[in-house]
Amino acid sequence: MSYRANQCQQLSIFDRSLHLTERERKCLENSWAKVFSDEIFPAIDEERFRVLYSENASRPNTPVNVIVGALIIKELFNLSDDEVVENLMLDIHYQYALRTTSFEEQPLSDKTLSRFRRRCYEYERAHGVDLFHDCVKDLSEKIAKMVGINSHIKRMDSLMIEANIKNLSRIELLYSCVAGAVKYHHKNQTGVDLSGLEHYIDSDDRDLVIYHSRNIDVDSRTTAIIKDAEILLERCQGKYDHPKEHQLLLRCLEEQTVLENGTHRLRIKGLESPKPTSLQNPTDPEATYRTKAGKQHIGYVANVVESVSKDGSVIVDYQYEQNVYSDAHFLGDHLEQLQPQETPAVIVMDGTYTGQIYRNTAKEKNVKLINTSLMGTPVPDIYADFEISEDGEKILHCPAGHEPLRCKYISTSKQVKTYFAYGLCTQCPYQEQCHPKIRKCSNLITLSRSAIERAQQQRFIGAEDFQNWRRIRNGVEAVPSILRNCYHVDDMPVRGKIPGKFFFGAKISAINFRKLLRQRRGFYCCTCNPLLT
Repeated sequence: MSYRANQCQQLSIFDRSLHLTERERKCLENSWAKVFSDEIFPAIDEERFRVLYSENASRPNTPVNVIVGALIIKELFNLSDDEVVENLMLDIHYQYALRTTSFEEQPLSDKTLSRFRRRCYEYERAHGVDLFHDCVKDLSEKIAKMVGINSHIKRMDSLMIEANIKNLSRIELLYSCVAGAVKYHHKNQTGVDLSGLEHYIDSDDRDLVIYHSRNIDVDSRTTAIIKDAEILLERCQGKYDHPKEHQLLLRCLEEQTVLENGTHRLRIKGLESPKPTSLQNPTDPEATYRTKAGKQHIGYVANVVESVSKDGSVIVDYQYEQNVYSDAHFLGDHLEQLQPQETPAVIVMDGTYTGQIYRNTAKEKNVKLINTSLMGTPVPDIYADFEISEDGEKILHCPAGHEPLRCKYISTSKQVKTYFAYGLCTQCPYQEQCHPKIRKCSNLITLSRSAIERAQQQRFIGAEDFQNWRRIRNGVEAVPSILRNCYHVDDMPVRGKIPGKFFFGAKISAINFRKLLRQRRGFYCCTCNPLLT
């Protein structure tokens, strides 16, 4: 299939929109389809998807901007692929939005969307480039300009996303992996001896072993499954380690058992528990385990970055990772790809987005990081008045304005041992707050750049006008709620990181379109926050 751009949408004399009555046309132009057709559809950059198609002359592709637009509309109304195809054939709203009213036959078929997604998945696995993410991000920036958001104030938040898998017990996990490997050899007739393991092929055997054998101790049943796995691997003699089913079995045994005297035994819970990155379910090998706010999660985590001003807000970037990914790493990734800012920019976030290395990077790019809360142990407020050098290796002045006798930088702990004259500290009014270590000839205070900056943050957070920053930060809390309740992000019909990220990106575009639609209909953001004026 060769690539052909859909740059010209010339109306034909048989165009469906030309045969509407005045009343019907007025209703159509007042609908969401008008805004989508005029502003979203032309902003879709289809040229970046050229690499998915052949350069040789062959049957042309379905217009990419129609496909991407259909994917956004699909999430906008929570439809299935088949429902989008049917609605495009029968509903003039969809045709008008995607500019296909002049098509004799609508370009989408029942396989168009799934094949396009598969092409994007395969390209990312092969080249490490997420074309759809780039498309969504570019479209989001264009929507921000349409809405009139040129603010340099951003806010970010993360949300846990549940994988579309069952939470398996250890016996269920081991059984699934052994059964998958046995069924692989039976289906492909590899010649491996499966005598004694035939029951794994029976579709009713799983329930019999897991649920209908409660009279047998679960440890005994688990040990029997592990022995079956050892028998199968011994008969394979290492010749079939490349199939996915065998790789999952080997991974499961490595993570859930310990090899002792040539045999595997189940790991002891607590002492030898598997890592959070261990296999949770063979149907989604990339899903990981995490406990957050007292709740257990199996799946992934997403981070959203929202640009905000007095005219509203738009999600300008997002990231989708395994749920063991920390908020601090999300902040680092965003700062890494962020270009140096000509005018000062601000990113507002909660206390989990922290790290001195990220503050250094932000400072280099003319970005100020504001945390609305801080994690960890508070430091004395007086530390904020210490003056430290740019490299963080020397204290220049204390709160009383005194210069130290000498400084010694400890590179391992990134702390500065600062020595002051004996008489200065004993007579200083800040002695009770600084708590220097009194020595015979001098007084010692050990500080670090991170402690000084943390004290400055504490003082900044405690100021009366800081509530305005908290209000800005609180606005992003609505995004996870909208994604869960309106766009059902925890029930995505796919498994795996790459497919999940694709669907998540389409939902982000749908949210941004709704923001644009509300703005065009006159529902402006009403705010009295002085920081956004």
